[in-house]
Amino acid sequence: MAVIDVIDSAGKKVSQVDLPENIFNIPVKSSVLHEVVVMQLAKRRKGSASVKHRADVKGSTRKLFRQKGTGRARRGDIKSPLLRGGGSVFGPDPRSYEYKIPKRVRRLALKMALSSKLQENDLIVMNKVDLAEIKTKKFVEILNLANVNNALIVIDQKDQNLEMSSRNIPNVKVLRTEGLNVYDILKHKSLILIEQAINGIEGRLSA
Repeated sequence: MAVIDVIDSAGKKVSQVDLPENIFNIPVKSSVLHEVVVMQLAKRRKGSASVKHRADVKGSTRKLFRQKGTGRARRGDIKSPLLRGGGSVFGPDPRSYEYKIPKRVRRLALKMALSSKLQENDLIVMNKVDLAEIKTKKFVEILNLANVNNALIVIDQKDQNLEMSSRNIPNVKVLRTEGLNVYDILKHKSLILIEQAINGIEGRLSA
C-alpha cells in the first residue's frame, strides 16, 4: 500500500495512513479520463436552445393575396419561413445531450484521477477540520497553513460549518464521498481528503 502523511489543521504531521493500491496507485490513461470528463460535461449542458417553427409563430393562416394575376411569387400565409417574422425551418429544439458510458469505465476513471493526484504529489490527507462556527476567515487560515489555494476537499459526511465556510472561496470546493467525480478532481490543483473519507472512497470503488 502507498503510505502518505496525515496532517492536522495547523499543517503539522500527526500520523500516516495506508492508501489502497488498487485505487490510489494504478496506471493513468488520459484517454479514459477524457472520455468520462466529456460525458460529465455533456450531461451538464442545458440543451435549452429553441426557435419558433412555422406552427409556433402567431399569425393568420389567411393567404396573403390571390394565387395568379399579381406577377408576384405564390405566397401562402404570413408565417412562411421565407417572410420576415415567419417561422424557422431548421432551428434547434430543446434536447438532452446526456449519454452514458459503462459503469466499470467510470469507476476506473475515478481511480485514475485519484492516482494521478498521488503521483503528482497533489494529494493531502488531513485528520479533521474543526470549525466551531461558520467562519470563512478561519477556513482560509487552515488552507494557508496547508499551503493550498486551489483544492477539492472530500469529507465523509455532512459538515455544515465546513461546507458553508468554503462556499465563497474561489477555486475551493467541498464534496462528500458520494459526490466525488472525475471532473472536479482534475479541475482543482490539490485534492484534500479528510482521513475518514478514505474508507468511504474505498467502499464505493471496491464494490
